[in-house]
Order: sequence, then C-alpha cells, then structure tokens
Amino acid sequence: MIWIDTIAQGILLGGLYALFAAGLSLVFGIMRLVNLAHGDLIVLGAYLILLVVSILGINPFLAAAIAMPVMFGFGWVLQRLVLNRVLGEDILPPLLVTFGLSIVLQNALLEGFTADSQRVRAGPLETASVDLGAVTLGVMPMLTFASAIVVIVALNQIFYRTALGRAFRATSDDPVTASLMGIKPASVFAVATGIAMIVVTIAALYLGMRSNFDPTIGPARLIYAFEAVIIGGLGSLWGTLVGGIIIGVAQTVGAAINPEWQILAGHVAFLVVLLIKPRGLFPRAYD
Repeated sequence: MIWIDTIAQGILLGGLYALFAAGLSLVFGIMRLVNLAHGDLIVLGAYLILLVVSILGINPFLAAAIAMPVMFGFGWVLQRLVLNRVLGEDILPPLLVTFGLSIVLQNALLEGFTADSQRVRAGPLETASVDLGAVTLGVMPMLTFASAIVVIVALNQIFYRTALGRAFRATSDDPVTASLMGIKPASVFAVATGIAMIVVTIAALYLGMRSNFDPTIGPARLIYAFEAVIIGGLGSLWGTLVGGIIIGVAQTVGAAINPEWQILAGHVAFLVVLLIKPRGLFPRAYD
C-alpha cells in the first residue's frame, strides 16, 4: 500500500515539473531557443507574486492573475529587444545571452529581496488533503497536476486551433517563407515568449506555495525543466508532462528507499530514458 501512495505522490509531483518545463518546451518548439534563464524567470515570478500578496493582502491566485500580464510584458520586451537580436543558425549567442540574464536576475533578486528564504502563504490549502482510502492526496499537489494538464491542453489548442498557432508553426518551420506571407517572425517570437512567461507565472505560483524559495534556486528548477523536456521529446508538450511524471515518480520512489537518494533517483531515471530513447519518448521531427 505504501508503494501505491509513493507512486501517486510522484505522479502529482510530476505535474509541478511539467509546469516548470512547459514554457521552456514552447519556446524551443517555436524558435529553437534554449533559455538558460528559465529557472530564474520562474523564481522572478514567485517573487512578483509574493510582492503583490504582501502589498495588496490578496489571495495568491489573484496575485498570480495580476502578475501574469506583467510577466507577459516582460517576456515580450525581452524577446523583442534582446533575444531576437541573437537568434540565428548559431546556437551559442542565445545561450550566452540567457546565461548572462540568469546571472543578472539572480543578483537583482539578491539585492532586492536578500538571500533569505521566502514562501507564498496559501492558508488552509497548504495542509488540506483528500482521503481516498488506499492513498491520501494533498489538495495542493492535485491542483498543481490539474493546472499542468489545463496549461498543456490550452497551449495545444492555441498551437493547433488558432491563427496565432498557425503563425507559430509557419514561423517555426521556415521564418523566411512565413515573412513572405505577411507574418512578422520577430513579433511572433515575442508573443510566444510572452505566453511562455504566463506559463512561468503559473509554475511560480505553485513553487511559491509548495516550498521555500530564494534567489539562487533557479538553476536547479532549470535542470528539472530540461530533464522533463528531453525525456518527453523536444517540442512535445504532452511528452513534457510524461517526462515530469517520470522524474517525480523516480524521486519519490528513491526517497522511499533512502531519503538521500531522492534527487539522484530523478537524474538516474533521466539517464536511463536517454540510454533507451536518445531523442526522448515522443520526439518531434525537425528539418
């Protein structure tokens, strides 16, 4: 019975990792951009939500709703003014720029909020649970997992059912031809990054409510996001969810065997999947 509970908790934990990874997967799928500052942007979102909660004294979910347009605007400006200038055949300039952005964000957050750990308080929701007999599931982890599914469904709907999604796909396939058809790749990329920042804000909300955070934890979240994206297959949003679940289950099983193995077990699972399926479980073909 304990193993059923362990696996259930791991599946729910995978929802959080999927939220970490969804924005990263979206950006890579559209513009082949590997954003090394992604984890720090999640932490930035968590601090923004904390700031809104502290100033206005409102529910964290309402605070996240206020933070979303701010993060969208930040992502849009970042892409238009910085990242669009370094996109191209060479992947090194975007890596260097986003690495620099990561360092800037960490130091800015340290200056603004100090190195002390913070947490977004969610009241009774933090400890609420549902007894299902064989397992007892926390309401917060279930909300996290449900949010991950909603986010992935919404992104897929945008990607495959809207004019914006057609522009995303056309620009991803061939920016030059798309521009000849009246699409502006620079604007499309900026909107894509803005949408990714909305997903980042949702991930930040659950990060802030579920655990303590400080300005330096971004790179660790980036690793979880990368692993989930690569396990699922680059560019596959549903694969990202599967990747997150695999990492989450591996970590909870590892912790059940020996608490010191929790983080290691997730990385080992990542390595095993790559040994079996080097391109991930559900890779998309890129020309």
